[in-house]
Formats: sequence, C-alpha cells, structure tokens
Amino acid sequence: FASYYGDHMVLQQKPSGAVVWGHGELGAMVTLTLSGASGLVIMEKTAQVKGPSGTWRAVLNPMDRGGPYALTAEQGLENVTLRDIYFGDVWLCSGQSNMAMTVLQVANASQELAAASRYPYVRVFAATPARSSVELEDLEQIDLPWSIPTAAEILGHGNFTYFSAVCWLLGRSLYEALGTPIGLVEVAWGGTPIEAWSSRRVLQACGLPEDTGRREGPQISLCRGACFNQKAAMGFVPPLNLTLSSSTSPHQHPSGPKTPSVLWNAMIHPLLNMTLRGVAWYQGEENTLLNTDQYNCTFPALIADWRWAFHTGSAGQTEPRLPFGFVQLSTYRRESADDSFARLRWHQTADLGVVPNARMPSTFMAVAMDLGDEHSPYGSVHPRDKQSVAHRLLLGALAVAYGDKGLVFQGPFPTRAVLEVTRGLLNVTYSQELIWRQRDAQAFEVCCSSPASPCQWLLAPVVAVRSHTVTLALSGCRTLVLGLRYAWAEWPCEYLACPLYNSQGLPAPSFL
Repeated sequence: FASYYGDHMVLQQKPSGAVVWGHGELGAMVTLTLSGASGLVIMEKTAQVKGPSGTWRAVLNPMDRGGPYALTAEQGLENVTLRDIYFGDVWLCSGQSNMAMTVLQVANASQELAAASRYPYVRVFAATPARSSVELEDLEQIDLPWSIPTAAEILGHGNFTYFSAVCWLLGRSLYEALGTPIGLVEVAWGGTPIEAWSSRRVLQACGLPEDTGRREGPQISLCRGACFNQKAAMGFVPPLNLTLSSSTSPHQHPSGPKTPSVLWNAMIHPLLNMTLRGVAWYQGEENTLLNTDQYNCTFPALIADWRWAFHTGSAGQTEPRLPFGFVQLSTYRRESADDSFARLRWHQTADLGVVPNARMPSTFMAVAMDLGDEHSPYGSVHPRDKQSVAHRLLLGALAVAYGDKGLVFQGPFPTRAVLEVTRGLLNVTYSQELIWRQRDAQAFEVCCSSPASPCQWLLAPVVAVRSHTVTLALSGCRTLVLGLRYAWAEWPCEYLACPLYNSQGLPAPSFL
C-alpha cells in the first residue's frame, strides 16, 4: 500500500467509494479483499500495477459507516493486511502554525487530553512536513501513522508537531453530531504562505511566477486604504479602483518551505487519490507579508484547484465541490496601524465579506477576530481558544457539507446602507438580529471625500442599535460619503467582545 495506509484507518463511506492504492511489480495484478470482523469476505477487487511509477489503484464499492474491517492486498505470494478499518467521513486539515498547534497547547488542554479516550472512532494521521521541487507520488515520511487518539503520545506529543488541535476538535465535534467514524489527515507547516501550497496552475492563474513569490514589473493590486471596495448593494459605492505597483512585497524571495508549490508537491499531491468528505484550512498570517493583495485570487484558485485535483485523483469519488472550511485570521498586535491583517481577512472572502459566495461556492468560514490572546505563551498570533474556532467550523460544516439548511452558521452581515443627508446619519441594515456587546467600541469608519484627499477614513460613532439596524453619526464627514468599513484593524475586538454578534453568539465579520 501507499505509505498513507495503515491499521486503524478510516476510509470514506458511501455514497462515495473509497480509493486505495499502492506500489507493486510493473504489470502484475493485485487482488484486494475486504473482510468483516468474522472473516467473511465483503468484496474483492483487482487492479494492475502500471507505470511509470509502478502503482495500482482500486475503487471500493460504497460502504455504510462502521467496522471493523480488514483489507488485504495480494500480489503473487506476497500479501499485506491492514486491520481495524472503519468507514466514515475523511477530512483533510491543512495550513500553517495555527493549524499545527496541538491539543497540548490550547486552553483547558488537560481537560481536552483527558477526554481523548472517549473518541476511539475518531482516527488521526499526520504527514511529516516536507517540501519538493517536483510533484511526488507518495509521502516521503509520516509523523503519525493512522492512530486511535491517546492523551499523551498522540494528542499531547509536543508543540506544533502532532496532532492539530483545530483538526481534532472539529473531528471530535463532527463525531458527536453525526455519530459516524471520522478520519482526520493533518498536513500543516508553520510560517508558510499560500503559494507554497499551490500548484503551478494556481500560480499561473493568478499571475504569480512559479519559481519565486515576487513578480517583477508592473501589476495590478488593490488599493491599500485609499479606495473603497464593496458590493454595489451598498447603494453609494463607486466601482473598484485599481492601482499599479511594481511588486507585491518588499521582502526577499521566498525560500525553503515558503517556495512556491513545494508543499503542494510533497504534501498534497501524494494524497490526491484519497476520497475526502471535506477540507479545513487555517492559513494566511504569512501572506500578510507576501502577496497580500493577490490573496483574493490565490485563495479561491487554490480551493478550485484542490477540488479538481482530488476529484480527478480519486476517479471522481471526491465530489467536485468538495466542502472547504477555513478560519479567518484572528489577531496579532494590539494598537497596530498596519491594516494587512484586515486586508487579508477581506481577501479570504474573495472581497465579498461572507461565504459561500459566487466565487467561493460550498465554503464556510469561522470568524476569529474576537479570539485575540495577547498573553499566549506561543505569541499573540497563536490564540489558545481553538474550541471556539472548531465550534464555528462545525456549524459551517453541518450547514454546508451536511446540508442542515436551518442552521445559523455565520454572523450578521450588512445588506443595505441608507444615508439621511439632512440629519447626518447612516443607517446600516444587517441580515440578522443584532446583539450589541461593546457599546463604547469605535468600530465603524466612513470614507469621506475632500478636495485634499479622495478618501479620508473617519470614525462614525454608533447612535443607536435596533433589531437589524445600526445608525451611525457622520458629523465628522461634511462632504460626500464614499465608503464604510467595520472592524478594519489588526486587533479589532477584545476577547469575545466584538461590537456586533447575532443571537447565537457568532460575531459579525469585518467588511470594507
């Protein structure tokens, strides 16, 4: 079998068929046998070893959830048997260090670790961080083979190693909600940009070079604080402005694990045969320093490309619109004037503010800007409250991936803004009932035009909050109002105390 396989694994349940693959002698026939706990043969498949990589691949018949099963591969007189296999839902978890943070590192870690033994049907696997200049057919190394979770060695192994807290907490919650075995596959590497996780197709689609993260010569990028970009539904919004810049980043060319495509090549490409149920992604901090304003292309392009690649690699078994959940950036430095975190949050939604949307269908987002952790021993960029992150991802997964249409899984977002010019007020209508938690917050700003500047951002104090409407005072803006933004800062909220939430406790996302 490929190095990915092992005892205790979870394979994707019906309606999809799980794909299994491995290596063998070129031209030989491999016989696969799936057996139940009593030894009864459930199914038998054959596959031929083909070149040039000398691999075979077989699609199992769709299976109901449950187990245990044994899977045997035979080639001539040689055979390998994998045991204690269950069928359920398989989720891939990827990203940088906030995804790599382990259960050992989160808030209430001792309680979370002690609870591990209650979830023997949530199985975990972690690839070793690796990079390659070419696309690999198999993982070079494995940090954690398929395992039943334990408090010490598996979930409490060490800092930023295995196993991912966000991935574990999401998988555990999915098991509690669905009652189905869950397989979790972690492929994460701290401090890595999206370009490293992207195939050459993504880089080409977004106009980024394939051998460096820096593009020479003029290119189009979004304005940085000097213009306003919002849906036309706001009523008074001009078209998107564009400016020319000579490069996307003042920093050095990426190298090592930051080099474009090297993590795609070594950590994603070897897994493309897998049948997946969904993806969870926590990445973006590194792109506040690199190609920030290209993220509104690279992220939607990565999602679309991964979907195509996993669908194709699994012989069509992974659905073409593979559900894709992600965590919006949390916080970093209090009182920072830098707006790169705010811009990146906006670009994570393809500049539309909420997901799913037309550019990012079948996606869901966990807003995390209210989870700031200034005193985290791992640095403020690594907040320890991963339970809230996982809960918000769970809601999105249940709604988007599992079709719970009545479930509220995201916070309120503005649908309309109306100016009362004579009274100097702006009424912003939201999609959900509002809970106003931080009444003294200065979270709203308006873009005012003047002869000296096409856009000057000024605070717009909140005058009143009604059921679905926030009324803002525009006393500081004595000319034309061109735009509106909310929570546009690197550290916009106190812990669990953003200004606006819905009645389910989900924060309103920032917007521009």
